[in-house]
Amino acid sequence: MENPIEHLDLGFVNFTKHPENPNFLVYRFKDIARANSFREELLSNDITFEEDIQKNKTVTYTLFALHKRHYNTTMRMNFKVEGQHKKPFIPFRLLRWIVLLFGLGTLLLGILSYYKHMNYLNLQTEQLK
Repeated sequence: MENPIEHLDLGFVNFTKHPENPNFLVYRFKDIARANSFREELLSNDITFEEDIQKNKTVTYTLFALHKRHYNTTMRMNFKVEGQHKKPFIPFRLLRWIVLLFGLGTLLLGILSYYKHMNYLNLQTEQLK
């Protein structure tokens, strides 16, 4: 019996093995802008591919099938395309800096506190022995 978990798709990545031919990979994009950027990258790198559209109940996917020998190249292209189209996690620049400075300040206070109490920690360790 075939392993059902092997075909379980949770959507964490946008590529999978081809369902019929194990020598091919299938990249899927639900955003047409990402699909167009990926297509342009494939064409500019002279990678042969097949393209198809799959319509589900609520989402239309653009699929790209290509040989697995191009895996490393296409993964770099995939990351590049995702980076071009992704929104920042914290959209406001000021808020990003505040979060960064708060985190660094907390880390600095922790390090300073550790070194300040080093003698106390050494005495406690000696008493345990």
